[in-house]
Amino acid sequence: MLVIVKSAPDTPEGKRGIKLARDMAADICLIQNAVYFAQKERLEGFCGTVYLLGQDRNLRGISDGSIEKDIKAIDYDTLVDLMIKEDNVIGMF
Repeated sequence: MLVIVKSAPDTPEGKRGIKLARDMAADICLIQNAVYFAQKERLEGFCGTVYLLGQDRNLRGISDGSIEKDIKAIDYDTLVDLMIKEDNVIGMF
């Protein structure tokens, strides 16, 4: 399962999306303002795979050094491929 999160970490929607992914042991894709979740220590204890839309990270000036090392940067084409591959896709929070 893939959960797509677009809301910032300080919003109820963003927190709900991350909690849902944790509870369901799903992977997440961070887009738009949710890319701030990729910063160090914001996703502590998250067990699934975290994808980050690289274009959105660049637009917000988030450097590679400020994000967790296991997060995978992807582009829009890869996001579409992920959504096709997954049985279930939930979003946008």
